[in-house]
Amino acid sequence: MQIVEITLHNNSVPVYAKNRNDLPLKSLVVVDVNGFQEFGTIKQVIKTDKVEEYADIVRLANDEDRKKYCENCKYCRTLVAEIKEEAQKLNLDMKVSFISTDLNRSKHIISYTADDRVDFRELIKVLGTKLKSKIEMRQIGNRDETKVVGTLGVCGRETCCKAFLNDFDKVSIKMAKNQNISLNPQRINGMCGRLLCCLKNEDDYYAEMQKKMPKMNSVVNTPDGKGTVSNLDFLKELVSVTFTKDETTEVKVYNLEEIKQDTKDKK
Repeated sequence: MQIVEITLHNNSVPVYAKNRNDLPLKSLVVVDVNGFQEFGTIKQVIKTDKVEEYADIVRLANDEDRKKYCENCKYCRTLVAEIKEEAQKLNLDMKVSFISTDLNRSKHIISYTADDRVDFRELIKVLGTKLKSKIEMRQIGNRDETKVVGTLGVCGRETCCKAFLNDFDKVSIKMAKNQNISLNPQRINGMCGRLLCCLKNEDDYYAEMQKKMPKMNSVVNTPDGKGTVSNLDFLKELVSVTFTKDETTEVKVYNLEEIKQDTKDKK
């Protein structure tokens, strides 16, 4: 039996299901995730049995399902503003990020961010009466919000978390240091305010290059004699070396293979 990955149209986090009817890839399906019916697309077959929890493929999506999904998208966008207003009336220190509902609107999941714990019992009472459905409040982090809502990164492209990341790997300041990036928060933080996910993508390469490249300000041997390392280009594998003689300074650029570290300068 095939195990397939399904991309949910109202959530960028994929789910996995047993493809009992051998439905083809790119099929639009209705999926039951813990009693919550959602609209999704079969993205790929996966070759693993390590999935802890499976969703159920209810059926191939029909025209009525497509219509409900489109109507629910507009409905949820409108509902965000209304719930924000209700939260403000109750003086709740929280930010409503997005709302999702199942195809039949029998349950609403309200995702929000907050710095501290929020007592939203009164809000649930108000919303339960208004929406006449089950209400689930789900606190998420800034990264989760950016992943679902989506935005453009500092590179001008869609953020990695929205485009292709399923999980958030650990990202550290050390990764930025390995890449010789300024530790200015505007340079190393993403639109979510956390460290850029792409620092992790390139860390293995830079960590390996750190072993090959000489250290900044170290003395190296070049075809033109000894000089001091003044700049490193990890991507092009180039080393800038400064020579000082008779109170004059000259900078030359060499390929990495042309450089040999001065044995006396090694620690």
